[in-house]
Amino acid sequence: MVGMWFTEDQTQHLLISVRITDILHTEKTPYQQLVVVDTVEFGKMLVLDGAIQCTEKDEFFYHEMIAHVPMHVHPNPKRVCVIGGGDGGTVREVVKHPLVTEVKHVEIDGAVIEAAKKYFPTLSSGLADPRVEIVIADGIEYIKNAEAGSFDVIIIDSTDPVGPAVGLFSAEFYGYCHRALTDDGVICAQTESPLFEKDLLIKCWNNMKVHFSNVGVALGFAPSYPGGLWTYTVGSKQLPVQKNREVQIEGRYFKNSIMEAAFDTPQFLQEVLASGQK
Repeated sequence: MVGMWFTEDQTQHLLISVRITDILHTEKTPYQQLVVVDTVEFGKMLVLDGAIQCTEKDEFFYHEMIAHVPMHVHPNPKRVCVIGGGDGGTVREVVKHPLVTEVKHVEIDGAVIEAAKKYFPTLSSGLADPRVEIVIADGIEYIKNAEAGSFDVIIIDSTDPVGPAVGLFSAEFYGYCHRALTDDGVICAQTESPLFEKDLLIKCWNNMKVHFSNVGVALGFAPSYPGGLWTYTVGSKQLPVQKNREVQIEGRYFKNSIMEAAFDTPQFLQEVLASGQK
């Protein structure tokens, strides 16, 4: 914090500064530094280890894409597992689907969930849905030990690949997810900026292809994240990575035309992926 500004080192050579009006909460959890601030432009903002996780103003861009894209790739998503996403935004979007019968929300840091319930009630509202079971655990170990065929959809709403989140981007973890998914299962992971973290995107794309026959990258907006563009890498065991049923859910950003274009990869992104093709 510098005066009444919050500054995030988004990359080695890129900063973002946001004027804040109040520091609402600060806590050192067993896993990370958790801060909630109120800002002029973005409203309340959740920050973990100095990195912006979500803001009231723009969270819907990210949460609608990471949830609804894989939920519409799968024709009958009943059992869903959300790894990470302690703010609850992804779960909120998942439970909008009437086909869903159960959601396992696996978050390693329970303090994030408690902070979200207190300071971000519109984000965390889905956590109260009776179909949702909150599991405070390491997502890697949870999926590793899950029974084969436990889930139709697995969504990995992770923090940046540092600390306990590093393993969530690995080929080994994607292999655990493959085992935990049904035969027509779908996986979706946030895979960072295609402009500033393209090496990580390429790594995740290749790692997912080790285990899943169909893999695609969807592109969306995330204004408070580095560069404002964000990627969601989606894999399936046998389904084409495209719309598999009519879009039933429309949000503030996500709608039928967005889903139709989700995997219509722009030329620059094709070039990024081609540069790392194995």
